[in-house]
Amino acid sequence: MKWIDTPPVWLLGCIALAYAISGAVPWPRIGGPGDILGGALVAIGVSLIALAAREFRRHRTTIMPGETPERLITTGIFARSRNPIYLADLLILAGACLILDAPAALFLVPVLAAVLLRRFVLPEEARMRDKFVAEFQAYAQQTNRWL
Repeated sequence: MKWIDTPPVWLLGCIALAYAISGAVPWPRIGGPGDILGGALVAIGVSLIALAAREFRRHRTTIMPGETPERLITTGIFARSRNPIYLADLLILAGACLILDAPAALFLVPVLAAVLLRRFVLPEEARMRDKFVAEFQAYAQQTNRWL
């Protein structure tokens, strides 16, 4: 049951909630512009995940939340963001809200950001700080948590 408390499950739950809001809250259809912007946000999010996954594979370390990586990744997309996959989740959710014509559900983006920060980012950073000490400290000073 540990898989239930994972970032993809939280993301899917928020998208499901956005879908429910789209049917419950009357809002004028955004249509084309919302679909285009939403699609672009989802595409950027998926691209960030792919770039991050490539770095995890290249460095032969775990991509699984809750596990301590064998190596600290500071290259590729991780040179721009310490948490590109979590950032991608937020972009995907924002894009889904627009595609679903549910701008009223955009409040879920900061809610998901807070959940990801509390449940995953801060504990992961604590584990990396403990394992990589000075190397993580330098990385954290150099690279922003989100962007």
